[in-house]
Formats: sequence, structure tokens, C-alpha cells
Amino acid sequence: MNSRLPLRILFCSTALLSAAPVHAAERRDVNYDEAKVNMAPLPDPLVLNSGKPVTSSRAWTKQRRPEVLELFQANVYGRSPGKPKGMKFEITGLDHLALDGLATRKEITVWFTGKKDGPKMTILLYVPNGAKKPVPAFLGLNFYGNHTVDSDPGITLSTAWMRDNKDAGVVNGRATDKSRGFQTSRWQIEKVVRRGYATATIYYGDLEPDHADGWKTGLRAALSKDGANTLWKPDDWGAIGAWAWGLSRALDYLETDKDINAKQVAVHGHSRLGKTSLWAGASDERFAIVISNDSGEGGAALTRRDFGETTAIITKAFPHWFCPRYATYASNAPTLPVDQHELIALMAPRPVYIASATEDQWADPRGEFLSGKNAEPVYALFKKAGLGVADQPAADHPVGNFIGYHLRTGKHDITEFDWEQYLNFADRHFGKAKK
Repeated sequence: MNSRLPLRILFCSTALLSAAPVHAAERRDVNYDEAKVNMAPLPDPLVLNSGKPVTSSRAWTKQRRPEVLELFQANVYGRSPGKPKGMKFEITGLDHLALDGLATRKEITVWFTGKKDGPKMTILLYVPNGAKKPVPAFLGLNFYGNHTVDSDPGITLSTAWMRDNKDAGVVNGRATDKSRGFQTSRWQIEKVVRRGYATATIYYGDLEPDHADGWKTGLRAALSKDGANTLWKPDDWGAIGAWAWGLSRALDYLETDKDINAKQVAVHGHSRLGKTSLWAGASDERFAIVISNDSGEGGAALTRRDFGETTAIITKAFPHWFCPRYATYASNAPTLPVDQHELIALMAPRPVYIASATEDQWADPRGEFLSGKNAEPVYALFKKAGLGVADQPAADHPVGNFIGYHLRTGKHDITEFDWEQYLNFADRHFGKAKK
């Protein structure tokens, strides 16, 4: 077990599905020794920019929350546009007897500008046939196309850009039939549906290809007046902003679907898409529950902890994920005016769940836990219980109430154990079980 730093010194008022290689030399220089962690004091979420304390939930909601959100927009994820005018939805695939009759499968094409030759994404949605409608739902992005989340042969094979991966059945930038069901274990579609939830997903490459120049053929260029010639300002949105924006547009659709209780949608994601789910939940308060799985640096892990992946590493390997200004903090993370416990706090008073894995030290599991721990004072303003423990729990022992956390035995992945905790968490907060 790693040595523990006292929590009282951590709060102060003052990935790897790699889109680009993290060089071996950089990995050798990474600190994995808890005793060598060099951590600056965290910014206090309950102090206004003016220096005045925040003492009520109203002051948080009306004053401090907008300040914190603005700091993340200006310095980390960038500013995203609102809901586009003229957006249209079209059900382009429908099967009422999917999964051997267990669910209705819908494929919905979202035309962001309403134009058939404009930017679009495809939502894959499974709705349980046996449940009373409308049902709550899980919503998240996937890495290799909608057809990879289940072996259901009726799912349309994605034709969008993908990074070559023989194991995933991606050749010459395009998916093949071999990729069907490639990530079934990460999605547990039947398990989720049998628990009475709808589950929806979008391929993240529909929104923006995940490489440095991916924006030129993705959503950001398509919505910019200068297209692929756009010169981005320091606080303009990056890929995480674009992916999160797509999740909000999917929620726009779910609000129109009579089968779905759009007030009970849990947004979730793994790794870089866990970073994305957190930003989606922070920037769009319509998401009722927010779930981060192994999201690490730029996600749930504290930026000021020099452990595992760092700001310097992530901004060198994946600069396109963030707004341009974020890279200016690479060599001096403590000068960043926010830290990730404040990102978690932006979910308050909504339930948020953070998950880590014992063998995923790159993502700094303890730093992920400490983000939740240091968000507790904001939840306390709303009289909402947080993690309920003083220190990081042992592996495979979930904790928490409105802030949930577990450290799972194993690697950087999503497993059935993870899903069991997320479903139990949703059951409790959506009233499907005793609170």
C-alpha cells in the first residue's frame, strides 16, 4: 500500500488508448513514488475571486460556480458554442426486437446544421422493452464505432475516420466487420438494459478525429466560419470540448424521445472520454449523474500532484484535447488558477462517481480520489454527503453517497465490476432502490 499524505495539508484557501505516442523516456521520468510527490496547495473552491468566502449553496450557485466554470473555459477546455440553430434528428435505423427481443434498437442521425451535407453524428440507442416508459439512460462516447459496443449484427458499421488497429478490425482508417463487438465487455449493453436503463453511445470520431489535425475535418472546423483555416484563440475549444458538445447534442435528442426520461441521464466515459464526461457534466447541468472511469490527468486527477502523467506530458502528447492556453501551464502547473477538485465540485449538488484502477498508476488513482475528497465542502453547502471516508479505500470497496468512488483491482479498462457500481449508484439516486 502506498504511504498516505495527511489530507489536511492537501487543501488550502490561498491514457492509454494513445492518439499520439508517449515516448519511453518520458515514461521513465514519471514519478510513481508517493513519498516523492511534490504538491502545491490547492485553490479553495469556496473563496470568490474577490477573496470573500462562500458560505451558502446560493452563493455557490449564483456567484462562485460561474467563476470556476469561467476559469476552466479560459484555461483548460476552452469555450464551446451553444446549441446550433436548425439542428435536425432522423431515426435512420429501428428494430423493436433487438438483443433477442430484450430491447428496441434505434439509430439516430443528428444533422447539426440541419443540412444533409453538413456535420453529423449517429446515436446508437437501446431501450429496454420490458420496462415502464420513460426510462433513465446512460450516455457515453465510444472509441471505435457504435458497432463495437455489442455484437448485434444490426448495428450500422461506422464509415468515419479511425486510427488503424488490427485487433479492433480497423484497416486503412476504416472499420471492417471484424471490429463488430470489439469492446462489448466495456459496455455491458445487455446488463444495463436488464437493469431497466436505456443506453446510448456515439463514436467520438463522428465529432472530431483524435489527432492533432483532426479538427480540420471535424466538428470544430465545420462550425467555424474559417473552416480548416481557423486560427484558434487561447481560450477556444479543443477536442474534449467538441466531444463534450456532442454529448449535449445527444441529450437534446433524448429530450425529444418519449421512451427516455431525459431528467435522469447519466453521462459516462473512460480515459480521455472520462475527461470528456466530466467536462460535459460540468458545462451542461442537465446531466443528472456524471461518471468518470480512469480519467487521470486533465480529468479527475489533481493537476498539482506530480504523480503519473503530468500537465507537461499531456500537453506535449495531446495538445489538441485542450484550449491552446492550457499548454502554457506545462512547466508550472501550480500557476493554473483551478484544479480538478473544482471540476468535480461543478457537478454539485448532482451525484458524481469517480473510478480508478490499481494498475493504472499513470492516471494517479490517489489523485483522482483526492479530487472527490476536496470537492466535499461544496457538496456540504447543499447538505449532500460526499465520500464518507477520510482516506482512499482499499481496492474493490466502493464508498460514497453523492460523491462516489472505487479503486478497482486491475488495469486501465472498464469492467463488469465498474458497471455494477455505476448501476447501483444510479439505482440509488434515480429512486430505483432505497437511498
